Amino acid sequence: MAKVMVTIRVMPENVEADLDKLEEESKKEITDFGGDVVGTKREPIAFGLNALDIEFFMDEDKGATDPLEEKLASLEGVASASTTMVRRTVG
Repeated sequence: MAKVMVTIRVMPENVEADLDKLEEESKKEITDFGGDVVGTKREPIAFGLNALDIEFFMDEDKGATDPLEEKLASLEGVASASTTMVRRTVG
């Protein structure tokens, strides 16, 4: 069973969104999905809007991240969530 490293971008609805709260809730959903969060980064988008890029490891056998994206997108204050990178790890 191989591991994959995944990055999911969580886009807040607006610049007033509480990114700390969104980060905490997103990490919980990722952990519940079976992921092991290794890092988060705030990416400036435009006009003061920042996205959360969350990196985590998960088992390859888990399959697609679509259910996780849907869960994250349904959080209050989130406009969208999408997987931006998936890499198979060696070792």
